[in-house]
Amino acid sequence: MIKFIILTFIGFYLLIKGSDLFVDGISSFAHNIKVPKLIVSLTVVAFGTSTPELFISFKSLLNGNNDIVMANVVGSTIVNTMLVIGVAAMVKSMKIKSETVKKQLPLHLLLITIFAILFLDGPFNGTENAISRSDALIMFLLFGYFVYYTYKYAKEQQSKNIFKLFLEKEKPKWNLSKSIFYSLLGLAFIAIGSELAVTNCVNIAEAMHVSQKIITMVILVVGTSTPELIMAVTAVKKDEFDIIIGNIVGTNIFNIGFVLTLPVLIFGGFSTPSFNSYDMIIMIIAGLLIYIFAKDDKKIDKTEGLIMITIFIIYYAYLILV
Repeated sequence: MIKFIILTFIGFYLLIKGSDLFVDGISSFAHNIKVPKLIVSLTVVAFGTSTPELFISFKSLLNGNNDIVMANVVGSTIVNTMLVIGVAAMVKSMKIKSETVKKQLPLHLLLITIFAILFLDGPFNGTENAISRSDALIMFLLFGYFVYYTYKYAKEQQSKNIFKLFLEKEKPKWNLSKSIFYSLLGLAFIAIGSELAVTNCVNIAEAMHVSQKIITMVILVVGTSTPELIMAVTAVKKDEFDIIIGNIVGTNIFNIGFVLTLPVLIFGGFSTPSFNSYDMIIMIIAGLLIYIFAKDDKKIDKTEGLIMITIFIIYYAYLILV
């Protein structure tokens, strides 16, 4: 058991370190070949930060560990929204931009709701809950719209000189050869880390005689969300509220619309009885709360953050005890 836990945490380290190396390497590569910084920020970095989750989904689906595939997405969405934003709001009330409330948060809630409805086959037609290729295609198309909207919005802001950061010339962190080397090294770390994390989460579950869902939600999901939590607390202290909300909303949409759907579109759908209406309802509540709290007065205050953390604790207590 101790060996499995140690190997799991080594996997975490490789996933986090590999993601950092990959993002820095691929961003530096893009700058070396003169790709505009705007494009790098909207595509390369967004993809790079979700690479660990993508590798975990591929690895788990290929191994038939369907509970890990679902926990990787459902758990990440709940933890990112309830815990990360909740803790950040407890540190300092966060102001939310009108554009975020009008466009990004409703789309975030819409995608979460559609995902839940498509997955819950049991309550609607009496069959086992599952994600099919057609379900994945619907979510992938919505994700494509989000990418298009984000790119279009950023271009509009750039024309107004609001995003001057994207117009500035930036010197690459490394030369071309080093950029390629560190990108590949980061991918190697992510591949090895995902193998260690997934395999040993399964081993821990078997050794403790508990479900893969519980182990993944408690160890893998919370563990891989630690960097986002640290970043959110750091950012909120500096009043960088847009970074927190944008990162969380973007990550959740990316996880549902790309990390989950791409493996399913390639390898086919899967079913899992371990996830049910309760999990989906909590995920929808997470998306709904952040939208309601932000829409009310364009901010998420400490009381609202406490509410989100409380619901998160109740949900995880239910997972562990029931």
